[in-house]
Amino acid sequence: MNKQDERPVSFSRTTMTELVMPNDTNPLGNLMGGNLMRWMDIAGGICAARHCGAHAVTASVDNVSFAKPIHLGDVITINATVTRAFTTSVEIYLEVFATSSFGADLEKSNHAYMTFVALDSRTSRPKKVPQVIPETEEEKLLYAAAERRREVRLVLAGRLKPEQATGLKALFKQMEDASSEK
Repeated sequence: MNKQDERPVSFSRTTMTELVMPNDTNPLGNLMGGNLMRWMDIAGGICAARHCGAHAVTASVDNVSFAKPIHLGDVITINATVTRAFTTSVEIYLEVFATSSFGADLEKSNHAYMTFVALDSRTSRPKKVPQVIPETEEEKLLYAAAERRREVRLVLAGRLKPEQATGLKALFKQMEDASSEK
């Protein structure tokens, strides 16, 4: 594998900022979840495309968390980071932070994992993607756990039998061993 086949996480990290306007909200003045998911999809798609050097399309969205409401007039910041690359896909971790437009402290409100598939521009078929080089301890943890999240996605989609999910089986065995030691 040569260096063109590997990219550090920082190569594609993407930050997107949006102002919550009246047409983005529900009757209670809160940002509609679908609008937030659209913005997350855009930020994640940009991050994936940068990493892959190609157009990338959304393959899955999992574990979208709407922990805190975002209000009319708030400013949101979406950080998108590649956690791991597989053969033709990349997993992106998205964090959403909200603040009032008056500059109050950023507060984490939402997060999600999304998977994108890179497409060859000539054939529109999936193409091989560069591997990820995690640089920080947090990135290394996200990278290591990405394989288990992928197995969950594949099992739920019916593309992997539960007994073939070796990473998940190892995790459950580890948890079982730890609880029996107590």
